[in-house]
Amino acid sequence: MTFDWKEPDHAPVFAERMARLERIRAPGYDLAALKAHYKQHPADFINDWGMTYDPRNAEIDKPTVVPFLLFPRQREYVGWLFERWRKREDGLTEKSRDMGVSWLCVGFAVWMFLFWPGVVVGVGSRKEEYVDKLGDPKSLFWKVRSFIDLLPDEFQPERWNSKDHAPFMRVLNVENGSSIIGEAGDNIGRGARTSIYFIDESAYLEHADSVIAALSQTSNCKQHVSTPNGAGNQFYRMRHSGRTKVFVFDWKDDPRKGKDWYQKQVEELDEVVLAQEVNRDYSASVGNSYISGAAVTVAQMRGPADVQAIGPVLVGVDSARFGGDKTVITFRQGRVVFPQIIFGKADVVDVAGRTADAVRAWPDRVDQIAVDTIGIGAGVADVLRRIDDFKDIVVDVNSALRLDDGQNYNLRARMARDLKEWVKHASLPNDPELTTDMTALQYGYKGGELLIESKDDMKARGMKSPDRFDSICLTFAYPPKDRRTQEPTTAAWQVLDAATGY
Repeated sequence: MTFDWKEPDHAPVFAERMARLERIRAPGYDLAALKAHYKQHPADFINDWGMTYDPRNAEIDKPTVVPFLLFPRQREYVGWLFERWRKREDGLTEKSRDMGVSWLCVGFAVWMFLFWPGVVVGVGSRKEEYVDKLGDPKSLFWKVRSFIDLLPDEFQPERWNSKDHAPFMRVLNVENGSSIIGEAGDNIGRGARTSIYFIDESAYLEHADSVIAALSQTSNCKQHVSTPNGAGNQFYRMRHSGRTKVFVFDWKDDPRKGKDWYQKQVEELDEVVLAQEVNRDYSASVGNSYISGAAVTVAQMRGPADVQAIGPVLVGVDSARFGGDKTVITFRQGRVVFPQIIFGKADVVDVAGRTADAVRAWPDRVDQIAVDTIGIGAGVADVLRRIDDFKDIVVDVNSALRLDDGQNYNLRARMARDLKEWVKHASLPNDPELTTDMTALQYGYKGGELLIESKDDMKARGMKSPDRFDSICLTFAYPPKDRRTQEPTTAAWQVLDAATGY
């Protein structure tokens, strides 16, 4: 059944669910087998039977209680949560506003509560009213009670009665011994041990350090969920550390939204609110972020068809230097960056080989391969130069190279400056990790010259290496006409054509 997300008609969905309910209530139906399926497939259970609530439907004469239909990214998320729990791993969910993530977490919590005996699901937020306030749809436990109440009897706990089995900050399953418990503020993590723990709006916790310390002994699977709230807090550090599994909900993943919706947000929202809660921009309230999230978002909204790819094809190879870093290969032609090639745990020969294969497979002639030669990249460049087809187009890039142009302290600063100007009319891949890489960089001035923080400096403040950003930067290092193997000059390369980047 096709579904129009922007003009939803839930009548056929209700009819389909009624027909499904008649089938499972018919004599001889194997309900136990269906429940066994749902136990291993939470997204199917939520999509088949879950209900959600949206009071905004009332003003357009639509039902306020509607079937909880999962769009593809939501279904991926439920599977991702299941994987984190089964692997006993922590996770972090970075989200744009109004993506239905609170209801997804509630649906997952209820699914665990129903199908896995003896589990304890913890739910915490910075204020008690956000966790549980009787009669308030904003609170998470109101959503939990409603989700269970609206399920068919076949899936509710035995003798379920929300008044008796769902008191304040507690939901109890008397049939299998499972429960959902709530905590708030600095008390998060101080209660019982849990099978999984959801920390709602984690970026807004007042005393996040103490909460995280308490939770470390509470659960093997802690899930931090939030919209960004600037840089420097614990959520920000976890998000950029490279050590925590991350799931990103971008507004462009939501089929209910589009360019018209985004334009309305631009017109109605405060600039900082738009940046943080829609564009997921951690730099919204930070004065020293070099590239704005808004500029990156607009570039990602432009497809390659919107910006004609003109000019030489340039390749940037940023080789991973440490275990958690990624090797990234970027192809750029004029104002278009194509989807990047990203992989980890590869040695010099592997990186060179994958780069060579990618260049050979490219449909057009490649004019330059710029390789970051700090770290293992020097070896990658040497191996590529031994290949006859590439020996004249490989360029070594030392981003720390000191410049004397009076504007940029080093080559890294000049590449970033060119990229910042270029992105205003460019097309970028719609990759949330690229968004983060490009907006996380901080900058300053040294002797009046622009200085972009190094990878090591970023790691020192708990962030991962901005590999995707650095790979694009390499394509701005030197003009492709200078096909030299010796050390390039430090003269700045000025963009000649604002339309194409050359």
